[in-house]
Amino acid sequence: MESIVLKHGMIYDGTGNAPFYGDVWIAGDRIKQVGACLDAEAESSGRVIELNGLAVTPGFIDMHRHCDKSPLCGDDYGSVLLRQGITTVVTGHCGISMYPLAKNQEIVRQMRDYYAPVLGNLAPFSSITSYAEYRQRLCGCRLPVNTGAMLGMGAVRIAVKGFSPEPLTEEERKQCQDRVREALKQGALGVSIGLMYLPECYGTAEELGEILQPLKPRHGIVTAHIRGEGDSLVKSVEEVIQIGRLAGCRVEISHFKSCGVKNWNREIYRAIERIEEACRAGMDISCDFYPYDCGSTTLMSMIPPAFTAGDIPGALQRLSTKEGQEVLREMLKLSYSDWDNYAVSLGWDKVILSSATCSENQEKIGKSIAEIAKEYGCRDEVEAVSYLLTSEHGTAAAIIQSMHQPDIDAVAKLPYASLISDAIYAETDRPHPRMYGAFPRMIADYVKRRKVLSLEEAIKKMTSLPADRMGIADRGRIQEGYFADVNVFDPDKFQDRATYTQPVQCAENLTLCFVNGRLAVREDMVVDDGSGVVI
Repeated sequence: MESIVLKHGMIYDGTGNAPFYGDVWIAGDRIKQVGACLDAEAESSGRVIELNGLAVTPGFIDMHRHCDKSPLCGDDYGSVLLRQGITTVVTGHCGISMYPLAKNQEIVRQMRDYYAPVLGNLAPFSSITSYAEYRQRLCGCRLPVNTGAMLGMGAVRIAVKGFSPEPLTEEERKQCQDRVREALKQGALGVSIGLMYLPECYGTAEELGEILQPLKPRHGIVTAHIRGEGDSLVKSVEEVIQIGRLAGCRVEISHFKSCGVKNWNREIYRAIERIEEACRAGMDISCDFYPYDCGSTTLMSMIPPAFTAGDIPGALQRLSTKEGQEVLREMLKLSYSDWDNYAVSLGWDKVILSSATCSENQEKIGKSIAEIAKEYGCRDEVEAVSYLLTSEHGTAAAIIQSMHQPDIDAVAKLPYASLISDAIYAETDRPHPRMYGAFPRMIADYVKRRKVLSLEEAIKKMTSLPADRMGIADRGRIQEGYFADVNVFDPDKFQDRATYTQPVQCAENLTLCFVNGRLAVREDMVVDDGSGVVI
């Protein structure tokens, strides 16, 4: 059993308490002792690393990341995580998971195409039809970081009813509930919902309140991509509060934000009031955020659900015709109470193509829909987005310039708000920079540059707070008996490098990173990418 003493560090224990100067003794995969004066046995039993006052923190926990298939691919996804100090991730969010699968293979194909802008190409993983099979595959992988997973409610609904807009029957609700109960018994960390996406957008709070009942006896959590983050933000927050009350479960509002210029400096505060009213009434509800003012999602989500009507192939076929485009054109002139029309609230100049697989669309990546329409001789943005969706079979992704920094800062300051990356894994070489830089950016920008948070506050939002929300035991704190997921760095130097124009750049100046007591990173070099375990 390897023994390491981290000597003379400034320890941020993850609780939000003030840091203290001291040592950390790692023995095997656990933290054996923390303090100013360790037992004499510590230094004599293992390697001593002198830190000279560098910050010592728990390993960072990214509780919302869409790298669901990455461990199964054998690619080098781990360095992107480890160089940010991320030692634990949770996948399966926004109602989107690789499992379960419908028996109808055409529905499975549609699901894979629809999820591709978030999860990437899922075709090689047809044998994974349940959470149990996914977990089994994870256990057989070499994991760079600790990995847990949620059950995506959107995938459950597709498995039971396809993309149909019709309400679930009593029998179908029972089938969905059985899938939830089964996954929780098999180790799923909770259930995610994505009310913005097909086909969950056709569901109701009452349906979900019933289906999610298995969470209650387990004190389980539902993470929610709410129905609307623009004009309907407050109404959408109220909806998930209702779902949580009906189900009797804990609630986490995912990537909490306010979109749309006219909503800035206003709606986020009204939504916060609703959350805190629910907390005062005894509900266990919190939120998370990512530290950027642009979001990332599927380009298909720019199309009104009423146009799609549960039939993605049919919708794409209609978009290929002038008649279908004219119908869309008229629909995009309207505002909706239950769907964010970014064509109205933001404008197509703020929707940037970020992922496309067809060769003829590669040069369009990085350009706005407005620019694409103008440069390629389209009649207007509707014709441009219709062409992109039909040529890409609905799999294109976009970066949305939708948020206002003061609103983000207001969320960041909430004592119950955790940090996430919400990194999506579309097949592209120009991802959102949050994939490569969200966690060091929190320190470099929100702590050091703009002083929105203290370092101890920021560390808590990246460690113990997400661990507690996800029910991850013995991680997220520098504490005796906890797993030895530990970072060491100079807070004045550790920083992100990824930008919107050059997003594929790893963070820099991470001195040391340990995963389960094993050294994973030394001076920005990954030295061990196989120390993670399944959570």
